[in-house]
Amino acid sequence: MLVRLLLCLALAAPAIAQSPREAGLELVLLADASGSIDAEELAFQRQGYALAMTDPAVVAAIENSIYGTVAVTYVEWASNTAVVVPWMIIDGMATAEAFATALTGPPRQAYGSNAIGAALLDAKRLIEQNDIYAPRAVIDFSGDSIRNSSGPSIAEARAEVLAARITINALPILRPEDGRRAGANLEQEYAERIIGGPGAFMVTAEGRASFAETVRRKLVLEISGITPDAYKTALSKP
Repeated sequence: MLVRLLLCLALAAPAIAQSPREAGLELVLLADASGSIDAEELAFQRQGYALAMTDPAVVAAIENSIYGTVAVTYVEWASNTAVVVPWMIIDGMATAEAFATALTGPPRQAYGSNAIGAALLDAKRLIEQNDIYAPRAVIDFSGDSIRNSSGPSIAEARAEVLAARITINALPILRPEDGRRAGANLEQEYAERIIGGPGAFMVTAEGRASFAETVRRKLVLEISGITPDAYKTALSKP
């Protein structure tokens, strides 16, 4: 009898081990690491995301969400993409701080010019091939350019991502202190060529001083599943 029980447990173990983890949201933070981003700026971006992820408002949004958890990975893109922080389930301040710590340490692994289409498809693959189940999936794309120097076109990749029912949000980085490197129409380009899917929206990072605050606001909206316009409407109600 004991032998039979042990055999049953042994046979069941692989199925148990392969059970997907659950979260309310799968979120790929897809950050620019192309040639326009030097080492100092790369570290600044990572620090901004680390500060935002551990902000009490973001942690509260996670804890108050329908599942009380989000799955997050941080990926940098250039000619190639590099996973800086693999998928982590965040369910409170302790795990948010663990994510922030993991984010600030690894060396740079993405180099070269822009391959936005390839980056979007790599983010899609990370969502589809992980061990996580979530009712929503979002790619949070950030960058200071719309150029696509190699790989699939932005239009082709975007269409494939949206067909998989994955939403693409965007964070155009204007950096007025350096001049708008992609031109004054970066926001319009991102609105027309990058974002898409259910509830898609864009939040603009005006410069270094407000970067972490902008990321914080964007994370709260994404985790809560509301758009900036809906958020403003809710705040205006008596």
